[in-house]
Amino acid sequence: MDLNTFYALFSATCFTLTGLWWNVVRARTDWTSDPAVRRTIGGIYLSFLLPALMGLFAQVGGTENPFVWRASFVVIAIVGGISMLRLVSQARGDGTHRAVRWTQAGTVVVYAAIAVMGVAPQLATPLGIKPIQVEALLLIVLIALGHALVWRFMVADGDGE
Repeated sequence: MDLNTFYALFSATCFTLTGLWWNVVRARTDWTSDPAVRRTIGGIYLSFLLPALMGLFAQVGGTENPFVWRASFVVIAIVGGISMLRLVSQARGDGTHRAVRWTQAGTVVVYAAIAVMGVAPQLATPLGIKPIQVEALLLIVLIALGHALVWRFMVADGDGE
């Protein structure tokens, strides 16, 4: 698949997921009364919005201007990683389910890998693929983790463990 096509479809899909998540949250007004739940809701929102933005920047920069996608991926991954790290640090004490905490921690690792690849694209050389392709694979993992967060959050039994 052409990378521009991939990133176009990927970004549109992520923006769609962001909108769907807004509708779920709007329908569940009871979720917003608890600060811990609101933080989790925000983390899920970022799990779809930030990859969507990365996809847009990848389309703008593409392979012709790697600085655009590399710089944007680094900045956005740092924002996502710090945001998710804050959620992880607060989650243990606020009763967030263990599976959600582990998924959030995994998301921090993926954001770190995205930032590292943006800073050091030569790390893709031994893999035999382009750095922007490695980033695409990492973004796929990030969205899978976002889906796992949604699933676990929506079926959580509320016992915190």
